Amino acid sequence: MKRILAVGLIVSTVALIAVGVITLYDYNLSVGRMWQTPAIKPYEKPIPVMAAGSVPVTGGEALYRAAAAETVTPPFALTEPAAIASGKTAYQRYCIQCHGQKFDGYGTVGQSFAPPPGDLRTAKIQSMAAGMLFKEISYGIPNGRQPALATTMTVDERWQAIAFVKSLGLRN
Repeated sequence: MKRILAVGLIVSTVALIAVGVITLYDYNLSVGRMWQTPAIKPYEKPIPVMAAGSVPVTGGEALYRAAAAETVTPPFALTEPAAIASGKTAYQRYCIQCHGQKFDGYGTVGQSFAPPPGDLRTAKIQSMAAGMLFKEISYGIPNGRQPALATTMTVDERWQAIAFVKSLGLRN
């Protein structure tokens, strides 16, 4: 019994000494185990402050999508010559494949559709409100062939393409 008590006392003493050494190592020496190491330096650099205007709080694609077509208006006059010229470039980049060089729906891709894409010089298209055209170009036509181009064209490119299409006038 004395032997067991003596062994227990020795084990307890060794355990207390080990805890004391570890505590001394952790709290009193400069390197410690996991609390302070040269490799881990939390918050070495302060978090940068965002510049004003970094996060938009007005405008954006979600507002265009949610708005009624009658309330969507272009950010510039659709009759501006610069907008029409930029719209021609946008048309040639994104629209000509389906609507064609003559704007009649017989482009290299559009001619294979039955029925072909709409003629952009018809009274229906030319009299359509700019906001409605913007929404159809941006989000497609339900049950139609017009693809949604909101992720392909910028907002300004869509408005410029509308300015160009409106500048074409009616087909004679």
